[in-house]
Amino acid sequence: MPARLPSWAWVTGLTVGAIAAVTVLGVQADRGPRPTATSAKPSSTASAQPAPTAPAPARVPDGSGTGRRIVYSLGEKRVWLVDASEATRRTFTVWPGSVSPDPGSYTVSSRNAATTGSDGVQIEHIMYFAAKSGVSVAFSNAVDGASPPPAASGTKTGGVRMRKADGTALWAFGTVGTTVTVVR
Repeated sequence: MPARLPSWAWVTGLTVGAIAAVTVLGVQADRGPRPTATSAKPSSTASAQPAPTAPAPARVPDGSGTGRRIVYSLGEKRVWLVDASEATRRTFTVWPGSVSPDPGSYTVSSRNAATTGSDGVQIEHIMYFAAKSGVSVAFSNAVDGASPPPAASGTKTGGVRMRKADGTALWAFGTVGTTVTVVR
């Protein structure tokens, strides 16, 4: 009569087999394609200003100059941070104010770590680069990360707002004297 294996041997064998199977499946899953997460926030009203979520364009707009610079496209409502080797370090969408600078080349003239915007919102990473119709135009982000509400009718605002993480990146990139090229 053959000898019987004790129950602990069966349990140990099954456990080792299960661990080996899970390990193999984990390695195979790690080599497979990775899904990308997307989020779409429903708008509470038809008049609510949507968050800018367009996919990033592949390249910096033509006619935006050369060298290390910040490129701001009025039409695309997008900013590119371009390094000296012409590589795009970051690109992101923005919420422009009611006053936009004319296309052209500017420089960051001053910076302010934090203040209250003309719309009453606490803002940070303020980088002034232009003025038009008596209104200073500057990049900034809301301290709480919120998007700005649409400007009240007739209100002149020159803030070009962005998400908090983008504001932090722009602040690190754009020192006083950095070129800002505004394109249509």
